[in-house]
Amino acid sequence: MQSVKKVASIALSVVMWIIILVAALYAFTTLATREDGSVSDIAGFTPLAVQSDSMAPTFNKGDLIFIKKCDTSKLEVGDIVTFHTIIDNEYALNTHRIAAIDEVNGMRSFTTKGDNNDVADTHIISDGDIVGKYLFALPQMGKVMDFLSSSMGFLIVIVLPMLLFFIYQVYHLIVVGMNLKRAMAEEDRLAAAAAIVDAEGKGDTTVTADNAAEQLAQAEAKLEEARRLKAEAEAAMNATKQEGTDGE
Repeated sequence: MQSVKKVASIALSVVMWIIILVAALYAFTTLATREDGSVSDIAGFTPLAVQSDSMAPTFNKGDLIFIKKCDTSKLEVGDIVTFHTIIDNEYALNTHRIAAIDEVNGMRSFTTKGDNNDVADTHIISDGDIVGKYLFALPQMGKVMDFLSSSMGFLIVIVLPMLLFFIYQVYHLIVVGMNLKRAMAEEDRLAAAAAIVDAEGKGDTTVTADNAAEQLAQAEAKLEEARRLKAEAEAAMNATKQEGTDGE
């Protein structure tokens, strides 16, 4: 029974860590593009959800791509880059392949094109427009991030599981505390009973030595059981505290 509870506790912890990591990735992806046009990153890496099939089959709509800050002077024709641009008269980030590089008076400009597009992009970009270089894609994970960006998705996948986990931890602490209190009370009661049996064995001449020894042995057995229950309750409480420490 204890092994089953331990496995269940480990499984629950793993699930919660997955939820926390997905939540962190969601938050970072959602907030990647700031209002001032800058792009957030962690150690130079940024995840972005793909919104079109312009780069199919390299990556598709619904995929999650990862880009990394790069030295634009080392970019070559054929590299895939994410850059600031204007799409349908609105600011946007786009990720296409470099089709040509031109240099005039030491200033480089880049012509980009989607692998699935027939013509190159209208806007010619410069070094300052480039956010980073494409690294790899996770198929369909962009759809997950888009779902999480909705109020319902965030509530179902992140908020609700974390709330349930919190309630479970509080319930577990309460149960462990009650078991510990009950074990301590039982230990005190049996200790008092052992003292009474001992006193009766010494003061009552009608009680034989064998009977007194038997009653004392029974009391000591019960006392040992109470101590065992107390030790188990204290171990469970310490394990709970350790789990909380590991999760911080």
